Amino acid sequence: MAIFGGKEFMPDVKMGISVIILNKSWSNYRVKMIENLMRCGFSEIVSIENDPDNYNIEDFSHRFPFVKFIFPLEKSSDGELINIGMGEVSSDYVLVLRDSIDFSADIISPTLAARLTESDLYCISPRLVSGDGSSFPVIFSPSVHKGRLEIESSSIMSDGVHNLFPLDYIALYNRKKFIELGGFDYTLKEPYWQNLDMAFRSWLWGEKTVFSTSFSLSYTDSCPSIDSTPSQYSNRFYLKNLVPRYNVDHGAISPASFFVFFRHSSCGLFEAFYQFKEAGNWVSENKYRYKRDVVDLVENWGK
Repeated sequence: MAIFGGKEFMPDVKMGISVIILNKSWSNYRVKMIENLMRCGFSEIVSIENDPDNYNIEDFSHRFPFVKFIFPLEKSSDGELINIGMGEVSSDYVLVLRDSIDFSADIISPTLAARLTESDLYCISPRLVSGDGSSFPVIFSPSVHKGRLEIESSSIMSDGVHNLFPLDYIALYNRKKFIELGGFDYTLKEPYWQNLDMAFRSWLWGEKTVFSTSFSLSYTDSCPSIDSTPSQYSNRFYLKNLVPRYNVDHGAISPASFFVFFRHSSCGLFEAFYQFKEAGNWVSENKYRYKRDVVDLVENWGK
């Protein structure tokens, strides 16, 4: 990756929160966006760009020497980009945003920031609305129907309620806990399964994500779509998060669970065995990080 700027300290810092912006396209509004973020008083700003040819890097780095512009040299998933951004900041909390968010209003105030971070939670997800002000589901919970995991969504909002994962990766993250959890799995290339994997891992390893009604952001246009189509990536998610069972003080995968996985994997025998073995090794390496399993998570959700 290539990094430009970030050579100077951010002026007029008002809170110990950094910002990571995931940019998909160029906009003439980019200058105003950065100026508005500066006015909020964030400690660091990292702008991760999709295409360095969209504008003059040198002009921007001179105009905003305290903003770090990052350009991946190869195609990377959103989770990978967030992992990179987390490694480039030093604050206790990091707010992940997209360029599709409306930056015209204050994103967050120092008073609200202090209130959101006082409980030292892993992740706080915001209320998100579309460009016309309409609401859509932003609260997610796990359930089981006919023996299969289902992810339920709701647009009924209550402050402090548990939220399985933050929509579109947009949230306020505890940076230390994010790193301790290992960040997003770079092998999961599809956003839904990558986001869901990190979310389940955090819950199974003892962390929490909660929803805040006082923390509200608006898209400039419509809300993003969610593609939860099963794939090779859903297999890895399943093996890392749904198969392990918690026993006394650790998580483990039973060899007998291979046959259940194989029947639903849409893989050949050898490929299914390879995926099962690989995930089993990962679970074994992290077995003492597990504090519960998916059965306990679903049965005690919200408690």
